[in-house]
Amino acid sequence: MKKNLFLVAAIALMTIHSCQDSDEIASENPQKLEVHDRTVNVTTHDGKPFSTGKNNSSNGKFVSGAGGGVMMQGFYWDVPAGGTWWNTVTGKVTDWSNAGISAVWLPPASKAQNGQYSMGYDPTDYYDFGNFNQNGSIETRFGSKTELEALITKAHTENMQVYADIVINHNSGGQSQVNPFTGTSTWTDFSGVASGKFQRSYHDFYKNSYGNNDEGAFGGFPDLCHANPYVQNWLWEREDSVGKYYKNVMKFDGWRFDYVKGFGPWVVNTWNNNIGGFSVGELWDSNVNTLEWWANSANSSVFDFAAYYKMDEAFDNGNLNALNDDMMWKRNPYKAVTFVANHDTDVISNKMLAYAYILTHEGYPTIFYRDYEEWLNKERLNNLIWIHNNKATGNTSILYTDNDEYIARRNGYNGNPGLVVYINNSSNWQERWIQTNWASQQIKDFTGHSSWYPTTQGDKWVKIQCAPHSYTVWSLNQ
Repeated sequence: MKKNLFLVAAIALMTIHSCQDSDEIASENPQKLEVHDRTVNVTTHDGKPFSTGKNNSSNGKFVSGAGGGVMMQGFYWDVPAGGTWWNTVTGKVTDWSNAGISAVWLPPASKAQNGQYSMGYDPTDYYDFGNFNQNGSIETRFGSKTELEALITKAHTENMQVYADIVINHNSGGQSQVNPFTGTSTWTDFSGVASGKFQRSYHDFYKNSYGNNDEGAFGGFPDLCHANPYVQNWLWEREDSVGKYYKNVMKFDGWRFDYVKGFGPWVVNTWNNNIGGFSVGELWDSNVNTLEWWANSANSSVFDFAAYYKMDEAFDNGNLNALNDDMMWKRNPYKAVTFVANHDTDVISNKMLAYAYILTHEGYPTIFYRDYEEWLNKERLNNLIWIHNNKATGNTSILYTDNDEYIARRNGYNGNPGLVVYINNSSNWQERWIQTNWASQQIKDFTGHSSWYPTTQGDKWVKIQCAPHSYTVWSLNQ
C-alpha cells in the first residue's frame, strides 16, 4: 500500500550480433525433441480466444480494459509536493496515448490528513479535490480540483481512460470524540469535513453496533464499517455518493481499490454494480487461488501478484521454468492486471525481460511511471507497447523453457497472426528450432534485436535466435 521501496535496475546496452542469413537457417533440420508445447487455453466469457490490441477507434488509438490496452501508473511514492503533479501528468498524456497507452491510474485524489504533503492514502474528505481549505492547505499534494479536471479532460481528449485510486478501508484526520464502544476517545469525528458530505462519527467505524471488526484494519487508522447502511449510502447508493460523484462529476472511468484485504469482496462487487466502470483490486497475495476467488467474488480485476513473484524468481533468480507455474492471467486474463513494479513494491531487477513478458502475454499490462519516464529505455518500452497492441493476440502455447530460456507463442485471432516471444536470460546468444502457426512464410523480429529474416518450413518449423539477457518477438513480415 504505502511502502517507499525502489530498487533501480541497471540497464545494460547490448550489441546486435552478426547473424546467419535466412537461407542458411532454412536448410537446417529442426531439433524437434528440444521443444515442449504447453498450451494455456485462455478464452473469453463467450468462448472466443482472448485477444489483445483490438483497435476500436477511428483515430488509431487503443481501447482500455483487460485485453485491449496498456495502463500507465501515473505516479510513484513521494512524487514532488507543491501542487504540480496533475499538471506534470497532463503534459505527458498526449505522448503516452501516441505510444499506445490507453489508460492512466492516478493516486488518491481527495484531501487527506497530511494535506499538501500526503500521498492520499490517509483520506479525510472524499469530496475535497484541492478546493477546500482544510488539513493545512487548499490544494492536495498533486494540485487543485481545476487542474485535476483539466487532466481528466485532456486524457479523454486523447482517448485515454482515467482510473482513481480509492481508499475505502480506513480514514484519517478526524477529530477526537468519546467513543462508548471502546470506552476511550477515538479519532472518528469527521462531522467537520469542509465539503459537508459524508460526515462520519464513531458509529461508522469498527468497533460499533455492527460488530467489533471486519476483515482487517490498517495501520491503526479508524476502520470504516461497510456493514453500516449509512456508509453504504454515502459510498455508492445516493446520487451524490462518493462513487457516483467520482464517475459522474469528476469523470473518472474506473477504480483501483486499495488494500482490499481489509473488507469483504462484496464491497467491491456492490460498488461495481452501483457505479460501473473498470475496477482492479490490490490483493497483495501470491496465491493464485486466492486471487481468483477474490476477483470472481468481487466481480473485478485483480493485480496478478502470482505472476509478479514468478517473474522475480524467473528473471532475477535464474529459473525461467518458473514461468510454467500458475498465474492469474492463465486463469482469467480479463481479470488479471499484470505489472513489473508499482509505488509499493519494486523487487524485479531484470525489468526489460519482465516487460517483454507481460506485454506479449494475456492480461492487462501496467507500466510504472518511473520505469517509463526515468529508469528504462523508453524507446524499447514503446516498441513492446506497439507489439502488444498490434501482435499479441490469441491464446498462449509455451514452446520451450529451461533455467535461462523461455519461448512462447501467441496463436493469433481474427486474422491477426499472433507472435512468438523468445526471452534469453543467459550470457550467450541462443538459437532454437520452434514450431509456428505459419507455413512457408517469412518472419522477422519486431524488436530489432535480431537481423534474421527466416522463412518457416512447410511444416511450420523455423529457427529463431535471441541475444544474451534480451528478448526477440517474431511474427509475419508484413
